[in-house]
Amino acid sequence: MSSSIEADSAVEAVITMSRVFDAPRELVWEAFTQPRHVSQWWGGPGFTNPVCEMDLRPGGRWRHVMRTPDGQEFKFDFVFVEVVKPERLVWQNADHGKNIPGGPPTCQNIVTLEDQGQQTRWRLVARFNSLAERDLAVKMGFTGMIGVSNDRLAAYLPTM
Repeated sequence: MSSSIEADSAVEAVITMSRVFDAPRELVWEAFTQPRHVSQWWGGPGFTNPVCEMDLRPGGRWRHVMRTPDGQEFKFDFVFVEVVKPERLVWQNADHGKNIPGGPPTCQNIVTLEDQGQQTRWRLVARFNSLAERDLAVKMGFTGMIGVSNDRLAAYLPTM
């Protein structure tokens, strides 16, 4: 299972991550778009997701509550911009780019799934409002959290 991270462009306020999952594209799509599955793997080790509601259509909302092992909760409210089953999913913060004080910078997330037979290449492009916001997201652990979530997803896929 190969993976890569790029977050150091001097001109583009983006983070690009990719990973190959040992599962067909349709299964990875289902894991990313069905709340009952997302709630099983989203977040870091020991995290739970007591709320995961998705209206999977352009303009639809994704409301999500992620709880840390010590009980701290993070609430997310996203809006889907583009949904192309089973290959592309685009979402952004529902507040259209306004940062929550003390929270991570907002971004638009573009996920593509490339069919590779019994494997799927997942690619994320996260577009931030500025290089400074992108760099702050990296400093706050954006890439690490996505990487850990993907590890959890890789472990979860065979159970689906």
